[in-house]
Amino acid sequence: MSRGGNSRRLLRRLYGAALVAVDPAAAVRRALEDRGVRRALAGRRRVGVFAVGKAASGMARAAMRALPALTAREALVIVPRGDPTRGLSRATVLRAAHPEPDASSVRAADRALEFFRGFSPEDAIVCLISGGSSSLLEKPRAGLSLAALRGRVRALVRAGAPIGQVNRLRTRLSAVKGGRLGKATRARLVTLVLSDVPGDRASLVGSGPTIRGGRRDVARGNGARTDVVRLVGSNRDGVLAAAREARARGLAVRIAARRLSGDADPSGRALARRALRFGPGTVCIAGGETVVALGRSRERGGRSLELALAAALELEGGSGVALLAAGSDGRDGSSSAAGAFADGATVARGLRLGLDPRRALRRHATHAFFARLGDLLITGPTGTNVGDWVFLLREGRRR
Repeated sequence: MSRGGNSRRLLRRLYGAALVAVDPAAAVRRALEDRGVRRALAGRRRVGVFAVGKAASGMARAAMRALPALTAREALVIVPRGDPTRGLSRATVLRAAHPEPDASSVRAADRALEFFRGFSPEDAIVCLISGGSSSLLEKPRAGLSLAALRGRVRALVRAGAPIGQVNRLRTRLSAVKGGRLGKATRARLVTLVLSDVPGDRASLVGSGPTIRGGRRDVARGNGARTDVVRLVGSNRDGVLAAAREARARGLAVRIAARRLSGDADPSGRALARRALRFGPGTVCIAGGETVVALGRSRERGGRSLELALAAALELEGGSGVALLAAGSDGRDGSSSAAGAFADGATVARGLRLGLDPRRALRRHATHAFFARLGDLLITGPTGTNVGDWVFLLREGRRR
């Protein structure tokens, strides 16, 4: 990286600040102090906790600490395989498949339906939903096989469809999404959502399994029952926290006006061109989620890695701009990395190692490219999931 490791350390700090801002446990603690949420839970005979998604562990820990009388029968947590589950000894914990559902996802859905049916109109369930839920919790609608469901969703994903469109298809094909899980109980539902979708529509996060009304943020009547839905964190929270960190370090800050979306390649190139026009000591921060149309490729990579390599090609031969593109969950697509660093020397360094950056981009083989350079950002699972961030630094002293 340019300027030794200084730029990389700064970019890591910005990413770290963004992660802290979307800590799932802190988000749930704040939400449970909300007057409307407290009112919805007051006087309930029993209060259960249901958590599913990449942030399920942290969200569930916070809720269970706030509800100390819970038993394992009253708390169900569904997490991706391999995720840590520290602090959940009082919960029933299930592990399921991600990024595509398998039999474990169906078992999790069946157990969730059983769990919800065990609560009465005098009870309430705190439902904690985060990105990744669509795969972890799945039960095909009647007459549809899991293989058929997977095939239809996979085709849309590999064509580069945005997450909202993919989740709408999942909802149509599922017996638990689109509020159908929530309809299995007569209990009051309080759904707290950590968003990873454009527009932060709660009903699209995890395909909205517990949102019976399908609206973004509602307190709505269902006879004697009132459901509450709250958005507790989003990608934008991380962007703003990183901006505060950058300003505290004396940098000028530009926040991208438009959320990251569309194909990763042109998005990376456009951001790189923009950064080249900045004055020294400026950082640009963008958040959202791009897509990659994989076609038949079976190479390892992801949205952030592809964006970083495309940006590196735009910066080729130049100096003064360094960037980090990374996913908030710590795993970018099929890669084991959160993302990658790049700058104007990335392409030349790759060529010296016998790598072809353009071919790597065409084949979506971005993990191998950045791994050879030692420029992957490896974090492991972060315990949260609000989409991706890109940080672009125009190096030099601010004038």
